[in-house]
Amino acid sequence: MSLSTDRAVGVWLLVCCFLVFAMVVLGGVTRLTGSGLSMVRWAPLSGAIPPITDAAWKAEFSHYQQSPEFQKVNYQMTVTEFKTIFYVEYFHRLLGRAIGLVFLIPFLVFLWRGRIRRALIPKLSLMFVLGGLQGLLGWYMVKSGLVDVPRVSPYRLTAHLIVAVAIYAYLFWTALGLLSERPRHSTVSPLSRGAIGITAMIVVTIVSGGFVAGLKAGHAFNTFPLMGGQWIPSGYWVAEPFWRNLFETIPAVQFNHRWLAITTFVLVLLFALRAWRDDALRMYRAAVGVLAMLALIQVSLGISTLVLHVPVVLAAAHQGAALALLTAALYLAFITRHLAGAGASVAGGPHVNRPGSAG
Repeated sequence: MSLSTDRAVGVWLLVCCFLVFAMVVLGGVTRLTGSGLSMVRWAPLSGAIPPITDAAWKAEFSHYQQSPEFQKVNYQMTVTEFKTIFYVEYFHRLLGRAIGLVFLIPFLVFLWRGRIRRALIPKLSLMFVLGGLQGLLGWYMVKSGLVDVPRVSPYRLTAHLIVAVAIYAYLFWTALGLLSERPRHSTVSPLSRGAIGITAMIVVTIVSGGFVAGLKAGHAFNTFPLMGGQWIPSGYWVAEPFWRNLFETIPAVQFNHRWLAITTFVLVLLFALRAWRDDALRMYRAAVGVLAMLALIQVSLGISTLVLHVPVVLAAAHQGAALALLTAALYLAFITRHLAGAGASVAGGPHVNRPGSAG
């Protein structure tokens, strides 16, 4: 398989990455604007076309009027106001459909023309299956807010976020493998283990942020660093059994997210300090510098979002910055594992032929 073919597939996967990134940010906007429960029906095909006529809008609004959110929260909402939240959720779902097409059509074309390495076909097939399951999981999440209480399950919301992050990371890692020139055998050094550890911490922090979002925990304890005037807030251990506090009580969920974020930030700074002090790590300084800068931006966004009572723009930026930080960590984990000592770079330098896999 030629270098140009691998790069074409890699670029296509990066385009898919960008769209998934946009999907995650738009998903945050959908949640923050209270738009996620506006479309009470799941119509994968017919739902691609929004209501156009006044009669169609009235019919759609009548469906929404039967939902718990309208009856308990938005009972004074007009059709005009409904259109605003409807369109936010509509574009979120439309982007999901677009991602499916942007992935599936080039995949079939590359496959038909024999441009995809045989070992890569199962990976790409799995990506498509995960995308379909993500759509089903999204509707499963929405359904939880259409019965009795007009709020989606924090567990389902976080699962929806986890799958989105997994798809994004899988796409990005595979794309890097196709766009890079690397040795045949990867190595696991202390440096690469550190990069992988930081990546894992970022993922755990993102998952904890899913529960913060699901419980709307960011609207409580809007001070930093103390929470209600305390380092450890009262009410941390009120639920039984104790493990439920980690996922279901606002004080514990917000406290855990704060300190996971701070711990991750400190680890990134220590990692960066080591890279800048050790001349042997000179080749990684730029990547580490970007990682440290993004970590600082993310922490700043998180604190600002909290103390300003979760404004939509800042909160959406915070969600997007989390994925940007994960991207930088994945890139660093990749180059420290696959490019160490190879004198190669992503999308540059002499190509090293390698058997099938891009992983």
